[in-house]
Amino acid sequence: MRILFIGDIVGKPGRRLVQRGLRGLVSRHGVDFVIANGENVAAGRGITRETATAIFDCGVDVLTSGNHIWDKREVLEYIEHEPRLLRPANFPAGVPGRGHRVAHTAGGQLVGVVNVMGRVFMPPLDNPFAVVLQEIDSVRRQTPVVVVDFHAEATSEKLAMGWHLDGRVTAVVGTHTHVQTADGQILPGGTAYITDVGMTGPHDSVIGTDKQAVLSRFLSSMPTRFETATGDPRLNAVLVTADAATGRATDIERLSLSAEEIESRYAAAVTSP
Repeated sequence: MRILFIGDIVGKPGRRLVQRGLRGLVSRHGVDFVIANGENVAAGRGITRETATAIFDCGVDVLTSGNHIWDKREVLEYIEHEPRLLRPANFPAGVPGRGHRVAHTAGGQLVGVVNVMGRVFMPPLDNPFAVVLQEIDSVRRQTPVVVVDFHAEATSEKLAMGWHLDGRVTAVVGTHTHVQTADGQILPGGTAYITDVGMTGPHDSVIGTDKQAVLSRFLSSMPTRFETATGDPRLNAVLVTADAATGRATDIERLSLSAEEIESRYAAAVTSP
C-alpha cells in the first residue's frame, strides 16, 4: 500500500499545485490513499467549506488540521457534517468535529488517520501522548494501517512522539512548521517518521507569508498585515509504502516539487492522450 501525505497547503498557490498535480502524482506513484494538512488552505489561515471541497475534489481522502482550524467561523458547522475533515483529537471534550477517521482506499483496504497537536509553544490542550493512544486503539479495531499527523512546533516533541508510537502505527508525520526536514526514516518498530513534511505553497516567503511584511514586523515590532505570498510555489509531501496486512512501513520518500515539475511531469500525466 502506498500513502501520500501532502504538507500544509497554504492559500491559493498551494491549492493550485494540488489541483494541477495530485492526479498525476497518484497515477505515476501508484498511490492508494491521500492525506493532506489543510488548516491554512483558505487565504493562508483556516479552512472553509469551499476550499475544503476544492481539495477533496482533487482526490484527497482525508484533511487534517491544527491550531488554525477555527480561524474561519463557518468551519464550526462544516466540520460537524464533514467526517473527512479532522481537528486535533486532544481538544477538550465537546469541541466540534473528530480526531480520527477510517476510510477505504479505491481497492477496498482500510486506512486510519489520527490528528493530534503538540503543547510545546502551542495552546495548552489535553496531553497528546495519552490521547493519541486512545485514538489509535479505536482505529486499530478496524485496520492495522494508521497514519498520525502530529501538528507541533518543537522538534523534540515530534521526535518523542515518533519513538512513543514506534511499532504502534504505520507513520508519524510532523506538520505545522512549514519547512521540510531531511530526517525521513523507518524506525526500528516499523513506523515511518519525519519531523516535518513541509509546506505546499509559496516558498519565496517566510513559511508562506509575504516576506517583506514579516521583515517589517521583526524590524519594527509594529503590527503588520500578513498576506499569503505567491512566489516559487512548491509541493512538499512524503510517500509512505506499507504492508497492508501488518501496518508496518517499509519505505518513506520525501517529495519537493516545483510548479514547473508539477506541470511537466504530473499535470501532463493526466492531460496527455
